[in-house]
Amino acid sequence: MRAARLAGPGRLEIVDVARPEPGPGQVRLRLEGCGVCASNLTPWAGPDWMTFPTEPGGLGHEGWGVVDAVGPDVGAVRPGDRVAALSFASYAEYDLAAADAVVPLPPSLATSPFPGEPLGCAMNIFRRAEIRAGQDVAIVGIGFLGAILTRLATEAGARVIAISRRPWSLAMARRFGAAETIPMEDHAAVVDAVKALTDDRLCPVVIEAVGKQWPLDLAAELTAERGRLVVAGYHQDGPRQVNMWLWNWRGLDVVNAHERDPAIYVRGIREAVDAVASGRLDPSPLYTHRYGLDRLGEALDATRDRPDGFLKALVTFP
Repeated sequence: MRAARLAGPGRLEIVDVARPEPGPGQVRLRLEGCGVCASNLTPWAGPDWMTFPTEPGGLGHEGWGVVDAVGPDVGAVRPGDRVAALSFASYAEYDLAAADAVVPLPPSLATSPFPGEPLGCAMNIFRRAEIRAGQDVAIVGIGFLGAILTRLATEAGARVIAISRRPWSLAMARRFGAAETIPMEDHAAVVDAVKALTDDRLCPVVIEAVGKQWPLDLAAELTAERGRLVVAGYHQDGPRQVNMWLWNWRGLDVVNAHERDPAIYVRGIREAVDAVASGRLDPSPLYTHRYGLDRLGEALDATRDRPDGFLKALVTFP
């Protein structure tokens, strides 16, 4: 099979390797595609702690496809099943997954791409946010995750205030149900705008979905007393400082909403399948760019640089 691996900082190579064989409790997927995650950007930049080359297919963890082989002791999943999977080497034509980490896709989604991991992640973050009808909810950062959370929060009856630096992203937030949008340009201006919209109360729930220091600081300042600050951004490129004076004085509940339990990940993917299949959620407008495996480097660059019109890249296989 063909697989991508990082050969060095900003350098990608396609290699031919043997197809993996499923062991006990595993299935093999013939992948149709894999989403490109912003968490790949730190390895792509080549930090000191990275070891090159990476494993073939490594870093790809948003795959979907068709089961083409099963290992011993697998009964619930069969060859031919189309599934989303929680697996970890999906920048390749085939990957392995635990049988209990794949989620069947219904016939109604037969022609739809389905990067299950980020969709499931959004469902899990939404659950942890505990959003209720009638609340003002600020979402700082409208990328793929922020747009989906906008849709889910709006459907729950909240008034969403979407904050992002790109006009195109703010337009997408409105399309996904945001009642108000604010350009993320000047810190004080954003705070003043949210105060004006909430009669100085600020927001009982604020979701930070960027993964950088300034948006985290801004999100905290937008959170009302006794409010809930939900950290959904991926903060893995270095340490952060927090305004503990503010957090302490306002009595904020701070939720780091990333999950590490595979069972919770898979539960989120199942909920995402139900939401998309029922029509409650339509993520298709968010899949803005598609690339072949040999253009993964371009996909990573676009994920980093965020050209106008970009939200989510998919690597797809013929």
